[in-house]
Amino acid sequence: MIPFLELGSAYRELKSEIDDAVSRVLSSGSYILGKEVADFEEQFAAYCEAEACIGVGNGLDALHLALLAVGVGPGDEVIVPSHTFIATWLAVAQCGAKPVPVEPDSRTFNIDPERIEQALTDRTRAIVPVHLYGQPADLDPILSVARKHGLKVVEDAAQAQGASYKGRRIGGHGDAVSWSFYPVKNLGAIGDAGAVTTNDPEIARRLRLLRNYGSEVRYYNDEIGYNSRLDPIQAAILGVKLRHLDAWNARRQVLADMYLDSLRDCIELPTTIPFTRSVWHLFVVRHPKRDELQRRLAEAGVGTIIHYPVACHQQKAFADRGFRASDLPIAQKLAETVLSLPMGPHLSTADCAAVIERVKSTVAQMGEPGAPSGA
Repeated sequence: MIPFLELGSAYRELKSEIDDAVSRVLSSGSYILGKEVADFEEQFAAYCEAEACIGVGNGLDALHLALLAVGVGPGDEVIVPSHTFIATWLAVAQCGAKPVPVEPDSRTFNIDPERIEQALTDRTRAIVPVHLYGQPADLDPILSVARKHGLKVVEDAAQAQGASYKGRRIGGHGDAVSWSFYPVKNLGAIGDAGAVTTNDPEIARRLRLLRNYGSEVRYYNDEIGYNSRLDPIQAAILGVKLRHLDAWNARRQVLADMYLDSLRDCIELPTTIPFTRSVWHLFVVRHPKRDELQRRLAEAGVGTIIHYPVACHQQKAFADRGFRASDLPIAQKLAETVLSLPMGPHLSTADCAAVIERVKSTVAQMGEPGAPSGA
């Protein structure tokens, strides 16, 4: 069996470094914020080519607090992709705002910039482009629309640690960039963790207040805040892994190239934008009989996952918004056809080759064309 992802390999590779880092925190006696968090914030900000990094409890909090910090509140509207993990929509709803979905480019899976302007109203406050599956969204036209209409841009980079757009790393193009360090991410903690990067000192100041009860000085609370602080043990672990992130991302590119070279005549593959560098958090293919393909691959010993089987507008959490499946046909079609193949820096070349052969033989046995009809 070739698993979709095996998380223990990263720990085994870095065991001595991670154990030393955890032991250092435990011996320090400082267990809330402190030096470990500050050190990682400085390192990650520099890595992202951003002025500031604010560590928080998890990726959803990162996006929620970033939206609050740029001024999103009740009654506002926020542009979101129709195809994304539901956390993007949840963060908007947690602000009391309305997520307004915009369809993606079905080739890259990212929000289609050409569709954004027609979705704007006088209540629109922000745009949330998601760098989905590790592939940067096309930011320049999104930023241009935002500047034209006086909107904030809060990037959801939960899956894009190390990705770059036009030669510059993701992390500071928009007003704020939210990050998740959930264990499966390219830069993953051993538990929940998140952060926001920004070049705006006022946004950074507000984020530090919001994550810590709305307080800058202990027992003096300037606003209604939250308790969402990056844990120093997770910060220390992330600091270790950050030193290896570029090498791990390079390994992901090698595996992605194997898939792209070998499966091009077999199944519908993701399309990359030439002026971006994906970090291949996921390698997502499409097939018109996706569920059958997934079942057959499992029988052949290949683990796969569907990202994501239920489109956001069809989730029960948003049932009161009155969306019909037909309202967002591209997102609906993607939910029915996408399938993620094994991907990770510790997937061996032999296992990747085995996945390729099993996908090719399974698709051939099914007797179906690999590329579904256009979404």
